[in-house]
Amino acid sequence: MRQEQIHSEYPQDLEHSKEGETLLQSNQIAAHDVAKSVDFYAKAFGYNFRRLDESHRWGKLESGQTTIAFTPKHQHETDELTGELQVPKSDVHRPPMELCFIYSDVDAAFKRAVENGAVAVREPEDKKDWGQRVGYVRDIDGMLVRMGSYVKSPKED
Repeated sequence: MRQEQIHSEYPQDLEHSKEGETLLQSNQIAAHDVAKSVDFYAKAFGYNFRRLDESHRWGKLESGQTTIAFTPKHQHETDELTGELQVPKSDVHRPPMELCFIYSDVDAAFKRAVENGAVAVREPEDKKDWGQRVGYVRDIDGMLVRMGSYVKSPKED
């Protein structure tokens, strides 16, 4: 039953995948308050709302071919199977994973994120060796989010 629910939730993934192909279904973010995080990401980073379940224990936003999924930091269903989530102890510690969102106007996106509650970590700046303009914020749960421009080859400068 559970597997059928998952597959019926993602018919577009199954229709466009080739047998044997690996697909990234979603990026999952552990949140203190799932509903609040879904709302924050929609407003701060410009993603479209997809779903919030009735219990507010998980939600999703559209993100191109994948989704951004939100779950509580602790879940009895998975804590016993995979262990408890470990969160960095302070803002000077970086999580082992960061999100990177790409925008055509990084400065405007950075400003919108901060105006909607993101904490500015580093203002956008040009990274010539990366071929990208990049800024960093933390979300309402402390997750580091890189906000970058589309990558340009050195020949495009």
